[in-house]
Amino acid sequence: MLNGKGQVLVVSQHGTSWSLPKGHIDPGEDALAAAKREIYEETGVKELTLIRELGAYERHRIGLNALEDRSELKVILFFLFKTAQNTLKPLDADNPEARWVDPEKVAGLLTHAKDKEFFLSVLDQIKNDGKSFE
Repeated sequence: MLNGKGQVLVVSQHGTSWSLPKGHIDPGEDALAAAKREIYEETGVKELTLIRELGAYERHRIGLNALEDRSELKVILFFLFKTAQNTLKPLDADNPEARWVDPEKVAGLLTHAKDKEFFLSVLDQIKNDGKSFE
């Protein structure tokens, strides 16, 4: 997700790791509705405008110790949103902090190697989209 300054939203999971906002699809939801709900729960941001789908990849979940938990292999689908809402107030206790980060610094903050790899693969697209909202 991008704010008006072209910054990207990242969230802390359990206070031990950093990722892009994401979560599971609840019964009765499609992927887009789940993305909007998870962003709201993890950041407090509700005013979202969809730009486009960014892509998907598979990885294992991150456990409470910030290490890879091989008990669950996830398919992660990402959407790119924009928002004019800058105030962040996470509602989910498992995701206690959210930050706006300059795009060039996001990969260095992400904990999981697959998250970093994916983010770097779409970084130019995100930066170009961010320029149109500044």
